[in-house]
Amino acid sequence: MRRRNQTDPFTDLLFNALLGFTFLFLVTIMFMNPEAKSGIIDPKAEYIIAVDWADNNPDDIDVWVEDPEGRVIWFRNPAAGLLHLDRDDRGMINDTLVVNDREVQNPLNQEVVTIRGVVQGEYVVNLHYYATETGKPVDVNLKFMKVNPVLEVVYYGTLSLEKVGVEKTAFRFRIGADGRVSDINFLPKALVKTG
Repeated sequence: MRRRNQTDPFTDLLFNALLGFTFLFLVTIMFMNPEAKSGIIDPKAEYIIAVDWADNNPDDIDVWVEDPEGRVIWFRNPAAGLLHLDRDDRGMINDTLVVNDREVQNPLNQEVVTIRGVVQGEYVVNLHYYATETGKPVDVNLKFMKVNPVLEVVYYGTLSLEKVGVEKTAFRFRIGADGRVSDINFLPKALVKTG
């Protein structure tokens, strides 16, 4: 008598379980690839210059920075060499944001400049009282930070701008070949172009 090819039910069960685990493994691998985030830029900065004035103040203060090559950044020229004006604040203009379908007022007045590499030489940082709604003097806080290898506040100060059109040198500094900041001074130098 001939026997038909019989299979053991346990072997069938093991084989089906193996197929199921293989399928789940492949599905898991497909979902492990993270979705690419578009539009996100992670800028590298070696130095940051932050300028701020009173929250909810409608007056417009502008920062101007000149690099060792004589290139100047300001709101109409936000990038030159390794200098970048990352945020240009215009007082209360454009300070309304929509978050979760609700309008939210952003009271912060701040301009931010980054230096994205080490270029040795002298830099000049000026403030310009561009426009006013209050007609009053504005006290402006300045912070200059070296970012790498650890965050270090190199300079912190306050400067008063009395009226529209006033330009003042906030501070000047030198960056050495090794990235160190030195020779912080306040010698005036005009950067704002008139006419």
